[in-house]
Amino acid sequence: MASLAEIRARIAAQENKAGSKGSNTQSDNSIYPHWNIDEGTVATVRFLPDGNDKNTFFWVERQIIKLPFNGVKGDPNIKKIDVQVPCVEMYNDGSTCPVLAEVRPWYKDESLKELANKYWKKRSYLFQGFVRQNPLGDDKEPANPIRRFVISSQIFNIIKSSLMDPEMEELPTDYINGVDFNIKKTSKGGYADYSTSNWSRKVSPLTEAEQAAIEAHGLFNLTDFLPKKPGEAELRIIKEMFEASVDGQPFDNERWGAYYRPYGLEAPAGATAEKQTAAPTVAAPAKAPVAESAPWEDEPAQASQPIEVPKQQSSDKAQDILAMIRARQNKS
Repeated sequence: MASLAEIRARIAAQENKAGSKGSNTQSDNSIYPHWNIDEGTVATVRFLPDGNDKNTFFWVERQIIKLPFNGVKGDPNIKKIDVQVPCVEMYNDGSTCPVLAEVRPWYKDESLKELANKYWKKRSYLFQGFVRQNPLGDDKEPANPIRRFVISSQIFNIIKSSLMDPEMEELPTDYINGVDFNIKKTSKGGYADYSTSNWSRKVSPLTEAEQAAIEAHGLFNLTDFLPKKPGEAELRIIKEMFEASVDGQPFDNERWGAYYRPYGLEAPAGATAEKQTAAPTVAAPAKAPVAESAPWEDEPAQASQPIEVPKQQSSDKAQDILAMIRARQNKS
């Protein structure tokens, strides 16, 4: 595990670099659903290091793209669905994301920015640790009490900025000198808001029971919980689905469902288990009226209210974009 100084150096290097440029997660109770806590409550967690000692940080970043479709082909009862696919840029190996390769130039055209935002990658961050204060009365602790956390950009930015604070002298995941993190849920503009979340200022060593759990179960290698990296076939399917989505077509389960499909939709007959990669989700909370997030997604809480694009303008632009994409394909 890297030291606090090494983490700070890496964060600073990443931010400088950005400035100069201008696996399968299942819905089980090993993932702690902090988004389900009631408004006005606090979940206190104690983050742990990544089991991968080559990871400088105690988290990994996940990047997902949401493809909206006008229903499902052949099923008039399904009106609107989303299919979530991995963005290959998250693997940091130089791979080109076919969706972002098309979307990036759209930001140069003011009239396309809203459409570009719809297809831009959503970031979330995977952590692990113990839940020390749990306001979820119906949450059942798994046999392994080391839980995984899917953290939104809003909460992550609080975590990261605090790490750069010179007053934080010890790594917060240190077994002896580490500190708790308080996830505080409020609401703002009808959306869940976590902006008051914070690190505790009081050192809180791991208990004997917590250390025994680490000894018994070990730490997760967080990279194992990233979506499986798409191969050439999957990348072709992602590009094809993206074009169909922009074109306003319904989702074709027979054509694409063996690779990616919306949660809850059965795979087409004859699909192999290896290719069945329906994105998992978490049921929306029954109590809270705020917008919530599935584990694959970045929580919508930190975003402003969705902007409605005029239908005629969106449709016209979509046709123009599809024409450009297909013209480029014909040349190649």
